[in-house]
This record gives sequence, C-alpha cells and structure tokens, in this order.
Amino acid sequence: MPADPLHRAGTAQRSTTSQPPSGSGASAIEVRRSTRRRRTVSAYREGDRTVVLIPARMSEAEEQRWVSVMLDKLAAQESKRALGDAELAERARRLSEQYFDGRARPASVRWVTNQNTRWGSCTPSEGSIRLSHRLQGMPDYVVDYVLVHELAHLLVPGHGPRFWELLEAYPRTERARGYLEGVVAAERLPHVPGARGESPEG
Repeated sequence: MPADPLHRAGTAQRSTTSQPPSGSGASAIEVRRSTRRRRTVSAYREGDRTVVLIPARMSEAEEQRWVSVMLDKLAAQESKRALGDAELAERARRLSEQYFDGRARPASVRWVTNQNTRWGSCTPSEGSIRLSHRLQGMPDYVVDYVLVHELAHLLVPGHGPRFWELLEAYPRTERARGYLEGVVAAERLPHVPGARGESPEG
C-alpha cells in the first residue's frame, strides 16, 4: 500500500516503534506524529512494518486505540474473502454450537442491503437473522460478534440481563463493540477523500 498522500516530507513529527498485538500479521508498528495532521489517522504497510500516521496532539491512550482500529481496518482491506448466504448460515451454526450448545437454530441467515442504521436483526418468531452488508470486509471477530448477538436473540428476545449473560460467552464482545462504535463515530466526522487506509480521528 503506498504512503499516505497527505503525508509530506519535511513535516515535523515524532516517530515511535513497537511490537504489534499478536495476530496482526506485521513484525512491528511505527507510529509517526505529525504537527500538520489535524483530524485524520491513516496507516499503510511498509515491508514487514505497519506505519500509522496520527496528529501530534493525540494522547497516548488515543494512540493505542487508533493503532488497534487501523490494524483491524488494514486487515479487513487486505482480506479478499466474501461470505455468501450459505457460508454465513454455516458460520452461524458453528457459532451456535460453540457458544450456545446448538440451542440457537435460525431458520435463515442472510445478508441484506436495507439495514443502514443497525448491523443485524433477528425475528425470533420466524427464526430469521439478517446482517447488514456494511459488515462485509470487517474483521472476522466483528462479524462473529454480530452473529452471536443475533443468535442470542433466538433464545432471549430482549436486551435484559439474561441476554447479556448469554453474550458474555463470546470472548471478544467488548472489542467488537468498540470496533463498531468506532466505525459509527468515524462516519460522523469529516472525511478527506482519496487517502487510502485513512480514517478520521475521533
């Protein structure tokens, strides 16, 4: 992936390098802080290194959060796999076996393009689960979280304490919820078109 077109040589910046989280697919992460960068965070691969470009004013906590978000985004962009409805249904079946002992048995699981304000939906009376097409290309653990969420609704229709107890079985619930919240927040901020691998900073 080419360097961020908004990054220019000579921009005052501070660079730090660290080891990535396990499973990120890169041997090191280099974070470059730029005084010219105001509202955007971007990332690209440079050999076996991942370079993340952030505003100089960003706090250490924000830096860590955005490094995680951008690693996920790059991984999603680099993934060429797209699940069809049949594969999605099989994935839901496996997740039900793994987390709910197979008790959640949907009659149908499919992608839809008319859900732009929510990630998934479930109609317990029909046993149907629908996932928004916007999830396609997101990290596997995020898609799995939404599937597990909707599977849980086949067992508990509402969002009461029992529902959230069921969802605790999925170990990446909090991370997936954070990822989706970050996507929603990013969509509400100004976007600079034409920059590959770039997200607005929140």
